[in-house]
Amino acid sequence: MHKYYLKYIVVLFILFEMAGCNSVVHTFRDPDVRLDILFRDNKSDADSIKLGALHWRELFKDTELQNLIAEGINNNLDLKTAYSRINQASAYLDQSRMATYPGLRGNASIDVAKTINSNTGKRNNVHQYQLGLSSSWEADIWGKLKSIKKASLASFLSSEANAKAIQTSLVAAIADHYFALMAYDKELEITLQTVETWKKTISVMKDLKRSAVVTGAAVVQSEASMYATLVTIPDLKRNIRETENAICYLLGKEPGPISRDSLSEQVSIPMLKTGVPAQLLSNRPDVQAAELDFRYAFEMTNVARTNFYPSITITANGGLTNASLGSLFGGGSIVGGIIGGLTQPIFNRGINKAKLKIAKEDQKQALYNFQNKLLNAGQEVSNALYSYKSAMDKSEPRSKQLENLNKAVDYTQELVRNDFANYSEVLIAMQSLLSAELSQVTDYLQKNQAVVNLYAALGGGWQ
Repeated sequence: MHKYYLKYIVVLFILFEMAGCNSVVHTFRDPDVRLDILFRDNKSDADSIKLGALHWRELFKDTELQNLIAEGINNNLDLKTAYSRINQASAYLDQSRMATYPGLRGNASIDVAKTINSNTGKRNNVHQYQLGLSSSWEADIWGKLKSIKKASLASFLSSEANAKAIQTSLVAAIADHYFALMAYDKELEITLQTVETWKKTISVMKDLKRSAVVTGAAVVQSEASMYATLVTIPDLKRNIRETENAICYLLGKEPGPISRDSLSEQVSIPMLKTGVPAQLLSNRPDVQAAELDFRYAFEMTNVARTNFYPSITITANGGLTNASLGSLFGGGSIVGGIIGGLTQPIFNRGINKAKLKIAKEDQKQALYNFQNKLLNAGQEVSNALYSYKSAMDKSEPRSKQLENLNKAVDYTQELVRNDFANYSEVLIAMQSLLSAELSQVTDYLQKNQAVVNLYAALGGGWQ
């Protein structure tokens, strides 16, 4: 009997090997993309230091900002959720790796039957006790289980890449808000200083009016300009508070004040070389995640293909049976069996066709999403590079503008005192100076935020 089972199993294995030679699943190939045209006006140096490869502590030297980023990485709720998804994907991966092994189940049962003697009318209870093991194994002759395992691996790696992408965005968002917060502080400081300057100007205008050098219009115009400056202060304070609250949200805590440095003490973030476009594939996590999602969809399409082919399973069981529980392990009967089964779908109401069609469309969508991620990455890099360049281009002219406007304020005030100029020239010069000083702060913010945006666009921040 045992020899018969052995021959049966050998025959099945031979059939499996023969069927395995004609696998229906396709081999995955990386999507074909153009990387040489990804950046606009790309002149990057492949041998240069790569901005995206830097650890965030190497890029951001401000200790206050470093502390905020570290706190955000530890406490941000979106990032915690991403890590939880990694654990889920890991569980699915572990389960898929075990799918090629046979399952083993233990079972115990008691059958109770009542019998009635037709002659005596006596009733008897008949007991049958069974204790045994059963095992079932599906032969992966078409590569279905292997494709599921590959898909689970891609899903796991994608969840890791998504977590990295969230951290990249988090680091960039904290840095972006931090520089904006310091810019608002500086704008508030400039505005308050300008208000004090207006007060002195008003005092001078009043003296000149008493000396009949200017009219009352000069006084009220100066006061109106001071109030126009004062009215911007509440909005600046609101911006400061909202930015602090936004940073607190990123840190995963309740709204409150944020410790920060002063803009006047800051040194601009240096711009490093970006590296070649292909580095987006090796460093930018959202691009990696999109490529892995495409791989997942590809393997699930393979799984859908295998549904059209027969599945072969072997089920074996064995155990003890006896009418007496006490004698089950003593003189119980030994029972066992092995069954080989083949299931071939014939008419499944179009379900398998629909599954394959849906899987193919999922695969197309995943490929389009990957290509879209690459295009978006190229756009973000190009925009950040040009934003930094435009901020740098404004640096020298802005400094000269401020230098000349400071002189203009001094000259016009002196000319008004000596009755050689109109008071409106003083007002225009002071208003222009305030506008230029605020614009210089905006230029500084643009330059640093461009570096932050480029750092994120190149996939920096998750290291």
